[in-house]
Amino acid sequence: MNVPPAGQKRVVIVGASGMVGGYALRDALENSAVGSVTSIGRRKLGISHTKLTEVLHRDFADCSALAGVLSEQDAAVFCLGTYTGSVSDAELRTTTVDYTVEFARVLRGSSPGAAFSFLSGGGADPTGRSRIPFARYKGEAENALLAAGFPRVYLFRPAYIYPVEPRKEPNFSYRLLRTIYPAFRVLFPNQVIRADDLSRAMVDAAVRGTGQRQGPVFENRDIRAMVESLQPQRP
Repeated sequence: MNVPPAGQKRVVIVGASGMVGGYALRDALENSAVGSVTSIGRRKLGISHTKLTEVLHRDFADCSALAGVLSEQDAAVFCLGTYTGSVSDAELRTTTVDYTVEFARVLRGSSPGAAFSFLSGGGADPTGRSRIPFARYKGEAENALLAAGFPRVYLFRPAYIYPVEPRKEPNFSYRLLRTIYPAFRVLFPNQVIRADDLSRAMVDAAVRGTGQRQGPVFENRDIRAMVESLQPQRP
């Protein structure tokens, strides 16, 4: 494990092979307040950096083996997830809820003072009454994190996340939204967020806190305001 200089933070990124997680990893590596970054995922990223330690972990149903890796960490940015419709309902719940809860359990035991930034989603329903599985499961994961005992938990609920870089979209809805994004952004600015802006807000919150901003839930409008306070928003 890399040992950061005094005053700099140790940050864990989970899900860096995904869109938002990939940007979160870049942000953490470029952040002067971060001295070391541990990326935990199921496949190699193919990058190297003096700050980066990469850990392969294939079974997030049991994170016990990560106890040592997660020791003495200051913050975690959790972006592991999957798209609705790409997996069965059972797998969606396992990935969204069970993996999050299990990782949080081990992190809390190894680094009880760590901050936790969680990639939730717009419409997340902590009451469990939503008819939409994604909303129920994200709400269930949020509840578990808030009850886990971390001193700081940040729940990010983005609306449509604009990919920024070309990619193979997971379904027709995403292909359509990407096509109409320029107009959609102008007409409904609080219903969109760039993937790189979202990741920057998540990393900054975990590392520096959110100051006077109320939490722990940050809806799309709140995330955009956080980004504006960091630097001018990009088109």
